[in-house]
Amino acid sequence: MVKEVVPEEARRRRRPTRQGTVLSEKLIVSTALRMLREHGSTGLTARRLGAALGADPSTLYRYFAGMDDLTRAIGEELMGRALDTWSATGDWRADLRALGLAIHASYLAHPQAAVLTASRVTGRPREIAVDETILGILRGAGFADADAVVVYHAFIDLGLAFAALDAGSLALTDEARAADEEMWNSTYAELPADTHPHIAATARLLAGRMTHSAYPVVLDTLLNSAAEQLARAHARRHPRADEHRAAPPGGRGRGAARP
Repeated sequence: MVKEVVPEEARRRRRPTRQGTVLSEKLIVSTALRMLREHGSTGLTARRLGAALGADPSTLYRYFAGMDDLTRAIGEELMGRALDTWSATGDWRADLRALGLAIHASYLAHPQAAVLTASRVTGRPREIAVDETILGILRGAGFADADAVVVYHAFIDLGLAFAALDAGSLALTDEARAADEEMWNSTYAELPADTHPHIAATARLLAGRMTHSAYPVVLDTLLNSAAEQLARAHARRHPRADEHRAAPPGGRGRGAARP
């Protein structure tokens, strides 16, 4: 039997916690984000979260089915925050680029939470709103449904994959991250040209580039490919229109008689 979903109003504590606050999903998620930032994923437990909220840990289960359900809510919050900072312009390519960068930035603002949630599908309303927005942009641009789904899949997985990768670096201790970044100067830059000619030739460029995310570059590559795909599909659907656009003034396209 499917478990009945109880509205938040019916689940809410009537009495304030020991800290004088009334629990809500939003408060629990924001507190969990703070705990992840301060203590990492191993520090997020029902007991510690209850203590941070001034409530008995069992109270959390009025709002979430368990810690995994809370994890999904945290992922949804990161997606929702990205959508909150984004606005459409009507240019499908610019809109997708801006939304992709917003999603990436939202996850990187909470690297510990990003590592925990980037691979999850929440099925919750704010994540669904992001998916609906992306598909709406693609279908509105003229992509056929099958093509829109392929581009959507690549777009969202690319953003989340880079979010997890880049967040993993940010989640390291400052010392570990600094050591990794210095490797490009201390090790790669010192490799001799006679044994590693290609690395030696590009060492300075590598040192300046590899400490930054490659996501914007790869995102542009994906969008360039999608734009070319859309142009080819349009040409297949409207071949004569393309011929007329290519024809010189007064001509009849490729079949026009030469004087």
